[in-house]
Amino acid sequence: MLPTELLEPAMTRSSHVWGIDIGKCALKALRCRVTSNPRKLLAEAFEYIEYPMMLTQAEADPVELVQAALEQLMSRHDLLGDTVAVSVPGHFGLSKFIKLPPIEAKKIPDIVKYEARQQIPFPLEQVVWRWQRLAGGMEESGFVLDAEVALFAMKREQVFKALAPLERAGIRVDVLQLAPIALANMAIFDQLPDPATIDPDQPHPSIVLVSVGVDSTDLVVTNGHRIWQRSMPIGGSSFTKALVQGMKLTFSRAENLKRNAVKAEDPKAVFKMMRPVFNEFAGELQRSLNYFTGTDKTATIGKVLLLGNATKLRGLTDFVGQQLQVETHRFEKFTGLEGAEVLSAPAFKENHLSFGTAYGLALQAAKVAGIHTNLLPNEIVLDRIIESKKPWAVGALVGLLAAALINFFGMFAAWTAYAPDLYAGAFGKADGVKKQSSQAIAAIDEVRKRQTDSIAQQQWLAKVQDRRFQTLDMIRAVESLLPRDEGDVIAENPADRRELHIDHLDCQYFPDLSTWFTSVKQQWAETHIGDDAVEGEEPPAAAGEAAAEAPPAADPALAGDAAPAGGSTEAAGPTGPGWVVELKGYHYHNESRHKPAEGAQFLRTTLVHNLLGKGDQVRVSAGPLAGELVSVSDLGIGFPVIVESSKLRTVHIPLAQPGASSGLQQPPQPLLDEPQEIVLKRYDFVLQFCWQPRPAGQPPAAPTTADAANPTD
Repeated sequence: MLPTELLEPAMTRSSHVWGIDIGKCALKALRCRVTSNPRKLLAEAFEYIEYPMMLTQAEADPVELVQAALEQLMSRHDLLGDTVAVSVPGHFGLSKFIKLPPIEAKKIPDIVKYEARQQIPFPLEQVVWRWQRLAGGMEESGFVLDAEVALFAMKREQVFKALAPLERAGIRVDVLQLAPIALANMAIFDQLPDPATIDPDQPHPSIVLVSVGVDSTDLVVTNGHRIWQRSMPIGGSSFTKALVQGMKLTFSRAENLKRNAVKAEDPKAVFKMMRPVFNEFAGELQRSLNYFTGTDKTATIGKVLLLGNATKLRGLTDFVGQQLQVETHRFEKFTGLEGAEVLSAPAFKENHLSFGTAYGLALQAAKVAGIHTNLLPNEIVLDRIIESKKPWAVGALVGLLAAALINFFGMFAAWTAYAPDLYAGAFGKADGVKKQSSQAIAAIDEVRKRQTDSIAQQQWLAKVQDRRFQTLDMIRAVESLLPRDEGDVIAENPADRRELHIDHLDCQYFPDLSTWFTSVKQQWAETHIGDDAVEGEEPPAAAGEAAAEAPPAADPALAGDAAPAGGSTEAAGPTGPGWVVELKGYHYHNESRHKPAEGAQFLRTTLVHNLLGKGDQVRVSAGPLAGELVSVSDLGIGFPVIVESSKLRTVHIPLAQPGASSGLQQPPQPLLDEPQEIVLKRYDFVLQFCWQPRPAGQPPAAPTTADAANPTD
């Protein structure tokens, strides 16, 4: 379906527009143009061409009658260059007015397409369908509330059937619209205030247009914002058929008698025969309006306006008004239409009730109508767009061809005048200069590279001084984070001392610490089974179980530790360059009385706990914050991981004997009842953590070329 912005250029040709209503009784055409007043349209010409017989009569040939009327129209007026809008009867198509739920504005086309598939009883490929969002509703922050869209559809075969007689007559149709929608456009423009000035919360009373045709009646109800319409299967011929059946007349005589009922020999008998049709017509109107007011509780009916020559029937207006109990009139005047020459013409005044649809079509062709949907098929619109571009395309091709020819002849003339011998020396000198220039540029690039490398080396050397202090800060921080006994009293039994024995400290530089962290992710998860635990509490996954008594773990790096049993221990991990510091050591805090803080759990609740920054702060030795207390993370220390964890093993440590180191020639003999050694449970571990050295309190700096080349101090 083509968007509206593509449809409009195809039908914009001149300021004059035609609205053509091909009815069952006559062809009505109105030529207008827009004036300086946006709420007025100037009528310049009209045609009311009545067929010799109605198209619905059995002996009538509709194609021939319509063709003759169109040829008569073309013989009197030149439509070339004017925008032409044509109507089709309402029962030929489908009209739906859909209230949308609160929705994003950008999703309205998708919702409308879904509704089209639900509402149209044919595959969308077999119909021409259009939609338009109606006035009203409100939009805020991209969401639309109380929005309503109009959906119109017509089978493709019906569209081409309606366009066929106009194409044969040589009339180019720019707008194809349903007759009830043309009437709604007429009512909104001519009988109601400007929709932009209508308050949606206090709408104008609705106007009911009743356009009586030959065999059907179009009912349109609108207040300028909302539209409701339906077609009733009762028309002017229904009154004629009542006379044919009741008075045994031919259709032509009955039609003539209906039009001149007042002048008949027995007017009372004529109206008596038509009385059932009067009742049926008023009853159908009443049921339709009751349905409308039932579906829209806020709507009020202001007045009913009757259109169509059939409404000239004496007494019909008063009868309908009495039945509906609503103000009812025949349509007297088009308030938005100017042009005294047309409006005062006897033929127009006599048949002005039949020009409502033609007037509404002219409004849409002039682009001043509220509803601007167009049921013209996409392929016709595309063909016309391409046709309108052809002259420009031909002109552009001719211009390109001329430019190419001029360029060719210029190049040919230059080529014929070229003498290679005259330019050989110049070309040689130019090549020599180019070679020298390339060598000079290469030399400059080499000098710049050496300069950049020298500057990077200087910057790296300037950082060495700071790095010495950073290393000392790191070592002092680790030493201060080791567990200690409180106070000056040291337990006599080594197993009761809160201390870790560190045998070995080493470090390795990594250009990207994520490489190291990827290799120890499993150990990381096992290390941080109980991050929130403190010394003396049981870890969540292995409450009440001693490390020495636990079964071997799947990963030997944490043998004796329980596996995670709860939330995820996933971590983002460190990134960027830095160092991995490794500590190897052991402790004896593993007796039964120490449970659960024994083995790996004692290491977690002391050193690991502190390296995570959950313990005391450490003091900076140098730099802008020398002497200040900062957190461990401010020094670039983090992500502690127990990479190797042993089972508890029993060790025998001999006790020192009195005088063993006194220098006496003969050591004293130990007493037989005193213990010669102490038996302890030993736990060995290897712990690693990352260190990204930086001035305290600052984020890590990006690595330089010199850093990558010289990772060590």
